[in-house]
Amino acid sequence: MAHGVGTVLVTKGDELVPHPVKNQLPNVSYCITSPPPWPEAILLGFQHYIVMLGTITIIPSALVPQMGGSNDDKARVIQTALFVSGINTLLQTLFGTRLPAVIGSSYSYVVPTISIILASRYRNISDPQERFARVIRGTQGALIVASSIQIIIGFSGLWRYAVRRLSPLAAVPLITLVGLGLYELGFPGVAECIEIGLPQLLLLVFLSQYLPHLLHKKQLFHRLSVIFSVAIVWFYAFVLTIGGAYKNAHQKTQLHCRTDQSGLVGGSPWIRIPYPFQWGLPTFDAGEAFAMMVSALVALVESTGVFIAISRYASATMLPPSVLSRGIGWLGIGTLVDGLFGTGNGSSVSVENAGLLGLTRIGSRRVVQISAGFMIFFSILGKFGAIFASIPAPIFAAIYCLLFAYTGAAGLGFLQFCNLNSFRTMFILGFSIFLGLSVPQYFNEYTSVAGYGPVHTQSRWFNDMVNVFFSSEPLVAGLVAFFLDNTLQAHGDPTVRRDRGLHWWDKFRSFKTDSRTEEFYSLPFGLNKLFPSV
Repeated sequence: MAHGVGTVLVTKGDELVPHPVKNQLPNVSYCITSPPPWPEAILLGFQHYIVMLGTITIIPSALVPQMGGSNDDKARVIQTALFVSGINTLLQTLFGTRLPAVIGSSYSYVVPTISIILASRYRNISDPQERFARVIRGTQGALIVASSIQIIIGFSGLWRYAVRRLSPLAAVPLITLVGLGLYELGFPGVAECIEIGLPQLLLLVFLSQYLPHLLHKKQLFHRLSVIFSVAIVWFYAFVLTIGGAYKNAHQKTQLHCRTDQSGLVGGSPWIRIPYPFQWGLPTFDAGEAFAMMVSALVALVESTGVFIAISRYASATMLPPSVLSRGIGWLGIGTLVDGLFGTGNGSSVSVENAGLLGLTRIGSRRVVQISAGFMIFFSILGKFGAIFASIPAPIFAAIYCLLFAYTGAAGLGFLQFCNLNSFRTMFILGFSIFLGLSVPQYFNEYTSVAGYGPVHTQSRWFNDMVNVFFSSEPLVAGLVAFFLDNTLQAHGDPTVRRDRGLHWWDKFRSFKTDSRTEEFYSLPFGLNKLFPSV
């Protein structure tokens, strides 16, 4: 009996048999092309909308006050980000990778945005409203320029050549740390208001994992556990708020625990349609544009990892390099739209929504497109959208504990393609994941103590470029793993090639090699003719 990678042994008596390798995840209820019934699809789409609200709300809530903006400005920026996310999600699902990928705000762009806020040319502006308008126009210009790097790398096919060198072994650290690298947004956020965050975490785990087995009705609670748990805990938080539980609490506690502290409902108009250049014409600065371009590069790499995780949870095959490159090009179009509308932040593929695919076991493209419809609808009806956006942050942090873990676990799932009995494999995995956690931790700790990163020259934009690059866990881990995997005894040895798992992905290197690829990733309306790389 052979004991090679992925070999299934024949059972003889009580002999143990390893689990077979699966290039498509089994037990998924609905894959990309098989949508659930319309009523269920609408509820699932609304659930995706609820999940993505956390990041959409948290980033502007932190940045807009620093820009000088009021609650009204914060509400308008959140509406704009929500509207643009809906548009970008539709574009990605229709013309990009065609995966059920939600495109939302990215933390990768926060550092250069803060650098723009602190720029010397805005310090002497005394009027907060004028300062806000000037700063957000500066972010618009930087995002418009930064989008070019994603558009060029994606649509030119450059990313296709890089992804062809990506093996399952190199993909594991990248995808794993895309999810697990966001641990700071998990339980630390829950602990900001433990009496709300912890019940949300425990209830979500109970509803999604335990109750379905107790009631023998797995589908309902697996698929809608986020909606049920958020509704219960949000009502509980509302009762605590109106009951005066936080009447004499510290201001920070009230901000995190109360349901009436966001200021979004009062600051949102009843009806408003965001439009390009609504804050005025963008302004451009070369240094800030370069820093934002590095953030766009970081978002590009991180989004690649999330795309692969989504393909797994949607029970699709591995994306061909040409499809990944196409998706990155449309991600750049999304960043361009961010700059035109003025969201104050760039876009990437939503990690939490990727995890939701694993939690619900539904990878339907239609569900995510319905969620995009909710984003656009509630961004226009501002008051209604603001009600959902005012959900306390600890509730979202508790949800992240599960969803980020699911995304990280998708990366670990690719270990099945690798030979874990190889010392080469163990070195690359261990070293890349360790550096992926250790290097960004050093940069973050240094910044929190000194107030600036380890690289501190006279050129602020250069400092931002280096600090942003090395503060990304998935980028550092993925880059180290990619380099080692392609240079360490990688050529001319068929055994090493099998250890890396490349032979499992050979059939997906070209678009037409596997019949399933065309089913999952073909463009609609006969548009494949416009993309010869496909």
